[in-house]
Order: sequence, then C-alpha cells, then structure tokens
Amino acid sequence: MPYVEVLAPQVPSQRKAALARAVTDGLMSAFGVTADTVTLYFLPIAPDDYAHAGTFGAEATGQRILLKVHAFRRSEAERRAAAIALTRGVCSAYGVPGDDVAVYFLDRDRSEVSHDSKLASD
Repeated sequence: MPYVEVLAPQVPSQRKAALARAVTDGLMSAFGVTADTVTLYFLPIAPDDYAHAGTFGAEATGQRILLKVHAFRRSEAERRAAAIALTRGVCSAYGVPGDDVAVYFLDRDRSEVSHDSKLASD
C-alpha cells in the first residue's frame, strides 16, 4: 500500500510506464515508502464511457484523468506533496494540463487493510 487506480484514456504502454515510474517516485518521496509497496491499476476509459458537465463523450469536453490513492492516512503536507508529484506525472505522461487531473486520497485505517489474511493493525 499505497494502491493507485488510474482512470484515464487508453495510451501506449510506454506512456503508462512513464506514469508508473512518476507515481511510484512521487509516493516514495511524499509518503516515505519503498517502491515495492506501490501498485498501480490502469483502468482505461473510452471516450464513450465519459461525460462531464452533462455533456457525453470526451471529444466535446476533453477527458479528465482521475487518480484514486488508497493508502494509510497521511498528513496534509504529505498528501499535498503527493498531489503535486502525481499531477505532474500525469501531465507529463498524458500531455494534459493540470486542471484536467484530479487526485483523490482514500485514506484507510490500518484495521481496514488486510494482506495475506492479516490486518495491518495486527
């Protein structure tokens, strides 16, 4: 943990690889974790699976990119540093402006996370 869900348009593998490296490096720096704890899931969103402001289809409005970060609770300063690093990584890898990127932090208590049937709080 942290786990990151990337909801974004489909892009070539090399661009996803660049984002994976940027997100991993950003979370290592901001959260003080090691690379082996960071996992990304790419969930491609096709243009006809997207709507914004009541308008259907990414061609009409452009498509925002959402990163959902599942992690143990961090300080506001750590989340701010992560948001900056992750947004920059998305902008670079996907060629979009920062206002098209949202990062949501879905904080978890250690008692709400299990690996190999053991709670992280155990």
